[in-house]
Amino acid sequence: MSPDLTLPYDGASPEFASRPVWCGRGSTVIGAARIGAQAWIGDEGVIRADGQAVVLGDRFWLGHRSTVHIATQERGTDVGDRVTVGRNSVVHACTVGSDVVIEDDVVILDGATVGDCIVIEAGATVYPRANLESGFVYAGSPARAQRPVGPEEVAERAERLREQAGDSAPIPPAEAPETEESVFVARTARLRGRVSLGAGSSVLFCCDLNAEVGPIVVGADTNIQDNSVIRTRGEGVVIGRDTTVGHNVRIADSRIGARCLIGIGAAVAPGTVIADDVMLAAGATTDPGQLLEGGYLWGGRPARILAPLDAGKRSLMSRIVESYCVHGREYRQAQAELS
Repeated sequence: MSPDLTLPYDGASPEFASRPVWCGRGSTVIGAARIGAQAWIGDEGVIRADGQAVVLGDRFWLGHRSTVHIATQERGTDVGDRVTVGRNSVVHACTVGSDVVIEDDVVILDGATVGDCIVIEAGATVYPRANLESGFVYAGSPARAQRPVGPEEVAERAERLREQAGDSAPIPPAEAPETEESVFVARTARLRGRVSLGAGSSVLFCCDLNAEVGPIVVGADTNIQDNSVIRTRGEGVVIGRDTTVGHNVRIADSRIGARCLIGIGAAVAPGTVIADDVMLAAGATTDPGQLLEGGYLWGGRPARILAPLDAGKRSLMSRIVESYCVHGREYRQAQAELS
């Protein structure tokens, strides 16, 4: 069985040590990904190696709507054997050992090192450059050691996580939006209702934009990354230009300004207003109706001001937007060549 969509990137195509045990609906594998024997990829699982390599060991198991990605210019992702990832989790530009259980809604960030024989409990965030020592259960944001754990419990929790995954919800049919040539919409993304995409914008793999109630308006050169979900229940969602919405983000009816970055795994509650020039940290959440003032890094649950946006953070946000404009052009061409 093969993924629903495989694409080369910069001349590199995915390599599998053997045919995967299972590849779910909408499963997507991109670029320089090397995947070991007996892999299992859930519905709308995304493995994206566009710029650096992703190396996954034997018996890798990726739950529904989870994402494995890299830091394009800086760092790949390297995962050992017998690693189980739950639903709606992100493994990003990091190193993960063998015999590791990563439960649902976990985010592992750039430069983190996760040792062997570890359980990371549901909802945890592993901060950039963190070092998780082998043989412990970790939880919280940031993830901290809670107690020792042995191989038998790790194996039991891996099996339980796999058994609990079950089937994902039915995937409704997608609509083909009318877009200009500069816009990229991934073949495995789903758009429904009144969705307007600005010039140069990108909607990446397995995203779900549901505008059947209120509209979704996305500004020019804005990118919405893999497995993010935008769902309207009222007035709709407006996102300004030159903004990045990271992997596995959840956005309800809200207003998001220009030149923002909504970090991996963040959740934007209904009625939130995010001003221009805001960085919302990975794993952060907002309260309904919350106002995020511009010019700051916000983080936490609920979000609070952590620091002013300095020149380094602003430059990073700009580089991400520029790189995704390039990705969009390259992916449009790659998808067209599949037709």
